[in-house]
Amino acid sequence: MTTTAITPLRNEVSLGLVLMVLSVLISPIIDIFAKLAVTSVPATEITFVRLLFQMTVLGPICLMRGTLFDVTWRKTGLHAARGLLMAITMITFVTPLAVMEVADAIAIFFVEPIILTILGSIVLKETIGWRRYTACGVGFFGSLLVIQPSLQEVGPIALLPVVSAFSLALFFLLTRLVSQKEDPWSMQFYAGLWGGLFSGLLLVFGSATGIAFLTPVMPDMANTLYIAAAAVAATIAGVLGVYAYRAAPASTLAPLQYLEIVSASILGWWVFGDLPDAVKWLGIAIIIASGLYVIWRERKLNKTATIPPVSTPI
Repeated sequence: MTTTAITPLRNEVSLGLVLMVLSVLISPIIDIFAKLAVTSVPATEITFVRLLFQMTVLGPICLMRGTLFDVTWRKTGLHAARGLLMAITMITFVTPLAVMEVADAIAIFFVEPIILTILGSIVLKETIGWRRYTACGVGFFGSLLVIQPSLQEVGPIALLPVVSAFSLALFFLLTRLVSQKEDPWSMQFYAGLWGGLFSGLLLVFGSATGIAFLTPVMPDMANTLYIAAAAVAATIAGVLGVYAYRAAPASTLAPLQYLEIVSASILGWWVFGDLPDAVKWLGIAIIIASGLYVIWRERKLNKTATIPPVSTPI
């Protein structure tokens, strides 16, 4: 276990911000197609197919780049943990989409940036000022205005996005730990490999025990296309996210994830007819303002000071 001081350059941080915005704007496409499929196909099977597709696409790319086998045995445990967390995140988020609106699930899920910001300050020793903490809080308040999640309306299943949020925060934390020395494409390939193995084992267990939500089914053509589209979007968003966390601190990028609720609301209205009311639009405006403030604040700091080094265990 070694410690490396990492000082992101100013242009790298700006690039990380741009890539993160692109990633979170693409991410709701995954959820829209997953919701279309999950009423007929178990969330675990959707997760398995998505990760299998991710491996199929990224494997040849990594071979052409010559980076497929660059991952060392010393880091295998971290990559396996990322794959496990990726599978848990997908399963626990997609499962409630069968009875919840996409925006509802995302609104509950958005405790994740706050968890990530706190973990980034504790584990990665990232310096976080009160302004960025405030931006996280304001963004979270905005997400509550967009959709007011309620346990009384959907029952205990509403807690699953919270589990998903915590597992994704840990996933991003591990991404930050290994991304400085690893190829992003290979990282996503191995995350898909380990996550696919875990979800595949769950499907085998479901078939043996007869547990409905773990038992695989044969999807029809429409659901096959839905799952394939979700897989494509997930692969693109995942690679963009890896590059973003390679360029900028996790605490800087975390508040930008609130922008996902914007595209989720728009897509939810377009596909399912869930048009936001005046209060929800106010929340969307607050979320956008929060994200823009983070970008403005980061640029201001880059002009006046050097970003403090981050101690990263490899």
